[in-house]
Amino acid sequence: MSRRREIRSWLMDMDGVLVHEESAIPGADRFLGTLREREIPFLVLTNNSIYTRRDLAARLKASGLEVPEESIWTSANAMAQFLSDQRPAGSAFVIGEAGLTTALHQNGYTLTERDPDYVVLGETRTYSFERITHAIRLIVGGARFIATNPDATGPSLQGPLPATGAVAALISRATGVEPYFVGKPNPLMMRSALNAIDAHSETTAMIGDRMDTDVVAGLEAGLETVLVLTGVTTLEEAERFPFRPSRIVRSVADLIDELG
Repeated sequence: MSRRREIRSWLMDMDGVLVHEESAIPGADRFLGTLREREIPFLVLTNNSIYTRRDLAARLKASGLEVPEESIWTSANAMAQFLSDQRPAGSAFVIGEAGLTTALHQNGYTLTERDPDYVVLGETRTYSFERITHAIRLIVGGARFIATNPDATGPSLQGPLPATGAVAALISRATGVEPYFVGKPNPLMMRSALNAIDAHSETTAMIGDRMDTDVVAGLEAGLETVLVLTGVTTLEEAERFPFRPSRIVRSVADLIDELG
């Protein structure tokens, strides 16, 4: 494990770190409460672009967790900020939900089905064959292809669902064009989150439950990384990766005592 740093701000994944499906993970409420009480900057990160930050704050509250909406950062927020920086006041054809379209609108983007600057692919539970077909034709016609996150599947009570990465692969196969993914594990999302809370990578930690997104994104962005074992990754699975987190803990509850 690497030398322990002084941590002044925290980034953390949501699913598997704070909640499991609709239930709060034991100790998550105390961890978040301590961060708020001591006014320690933090952001909850998620690759899920379906919901707005306000929606996610309400969902977390229903699970017993108090997180202000300004303390939530989604791949949709990172996407909208990135596009606004790259091509201000541009246009996009969007496959996605309110979380993505709202973020784009708030950053000055126009949504259109004709000659857009970008085809933007995000998460949705109702992928339309008609809209996917239209996206393919726009990309073949010259629109740039960009997507929120590379996750191939997402969780549901009934089992895995096809997610953004799987649909992106379909579009890429049909067009020969690979998308640029903005969300984790792209360190771009981590850096946009750091900027959102005016934090520095040297004094920030990333908490996650996935080695292939949370931990690698944190490492590539220069953050201390903490793997929790309350999500999808076991201790044995973590050992199979060619990189390691800075440390491994059972849950966020184990981090409370070091918050100062």
